[in-house]
Amino acid sequence: MHKLISLAWVFALLSILAVGGGTAVLPEMQRMTVTQFHWVTDKQFRDIYSLGQVAPGPNMLMVMVIGYRVAGYFGAAIVTFAFFLPDCILTLFVNRIWLRFSGSPWRDAIQRAMAPIAIGLMLSGTYSIGTLSIHNVMSFAIAAGTLCVLMWRRVNPLLLISAGGFAYLIFFLVTNPAVPSPIPH
Repeated sequence: MHKLISLAWVFALLSILAVGGGTAVLPEMQRMTVTQFHWVTDKQFRDIYSLGQVAPGPNMLMVMVIGYRVAGYFGAAIVTFAFFLPDCILTLFVNRIWLRFSGSPWRDAIQRAMAPIAIGLMLSGTYSIGTLSIHNVMSFAIAAGTLCVLMWRRVNPLLLISAGGFAYLIFFLVTNPAVPSPIPH
């Protein structure tokens, strides 16, 4: 029961802090789930995040996987409601107030102030995932190549993920000849 309460509290807090989207709270989510509560390891967090990126739907559904790992189906359900419900309720009320004050100088000032905050939080999340994921020259090359391609052209992320995964698989097989080939002879 204590774990369920902790899950609800942690993910409700993260929900309210998620200004700019889920990526904005990734560093804090990692700190709380990996370092503070030891619910998952760094590698598991990275793998769960990666799964959330390639799975259809919102990428922050990854929180359900963390909840499931900690407390099974109840954990997944608690985390889902705790992460998405407070933010939805807050957004509903803020939206009503926001519409009431359209044209107000305060509204414009708040909107201009929130943009750099959201960008900073998203960059922090990107850095956090980067430090978990970039651990050798090949992973750095894949990350840098992906960044360059996305800055140059609009490309379906699934293509980049597939190409990066394939490139890393080849790199891994070449640098680890003792590992048996996954391709049958």
